[in-house]
Amino acid sequence: MQELQMLAINLMRNQTFDALAVGVIDFKAHAYKCFEIHDKNIFSQTPELYFDLASLTKPMTLAANYLLHPEWFTKEMILLLNHRGGLPAWGRLTGRLSVDYWRKQISAYKIKESETLYSDYSALRLMIEIEKTTGQPFKALCSTYLDNEMKFWKDIEDKSKCPITGIRKSRPIQGVVHDDNAHIISDFCSHAGLFGTINGICKTLLTLETKKNLTHFMQGEFDKNNHERYLAGWDTIEDYANTLAGDGAGFKTFGHLGFTGTSIWIDSEKQIGHVILTNATRDNWYDRKGLNELRKALGKYIWHKRFF
Repeated sequence: MQELQMLAINLMRNQTFDALAVGVIDFKAHAYKCFEIHDKNIFSQTPELYFDLASLTKPMTLAANYLLHPEWFTKEMILLLNHRGGLPAWGRLTGRLSVDYWRKQISAYKIKESETLYSDYSALRLMIEIEKTTGQPFKALCSTYLDNEMKFWKDIEDKSKCPITGIRKSRPIQGVVHDDNAHIISDFCSHAGLFGTINGICKTLLTLETKKNLTHFMQGEFDKNNHERYLAGWDTIEDYANTLAGDGAGFKTFGHLGFTGTSIWIDSEKQIGHVILTNATRDNWYDRKGLNELRKALGKYIWHKRFF
């Protein structure tokens, strides 16, 4: 682990962001190891920073609920889960919309089988459908498995523990969700808005393994014929030679990326995974070169070493 920590410190020296947390998970041993770096070189083995998970919110809410309760999901809901429901790729909600207004706006789209088109609106629509099916608030459903260090952004009490992720209206974004639509909705939702420590996300993934054998379940999903890019709400690897999961990821690896510079990748056959959390959008969101080099380098090292 010490070599991985030194690699991370060296990689951080050339980044435009200043916070990083890394977790390595062994699902078979039900164990994980992690560390955190802030201010580029201050190292901590007892992480406490809450990172904006951005789109990691999707698998940690929607994919998790599909794993735990597949009986809730109709064919149309599975299309939404895997971004094949025909909803727009992206759209900006405007103003301080009432709950009824934005929900009606998202619910107005017709669900129809389509080619894969990654869509935040699809994630929001699926949340609405899950609430209709269960009769329960989505936040309450997710609270049954999320670790106590996984929080809706408005529930974070000490925002100084959150790395800055950018600027909004000339003020630093700290302890407030970076995603504009999640900020406008201002309520627990499925496409963005979860914050978490590296401990919190690793523990939550292990909880999903304990409750419903996440890695075995995903192996079964991979074994289905002609699966699309998104599988049970998780992303998969299309270009193994250039994947951001890092060289060495197996052919049954699943995960997800988050816009703020977060990622999860899990090799379902090896039952090994890694989580990388950063605040890569701090100074500029458009230059991903340094972030992607860091993701690839850390991922490659993790896949080729033994930590447990």
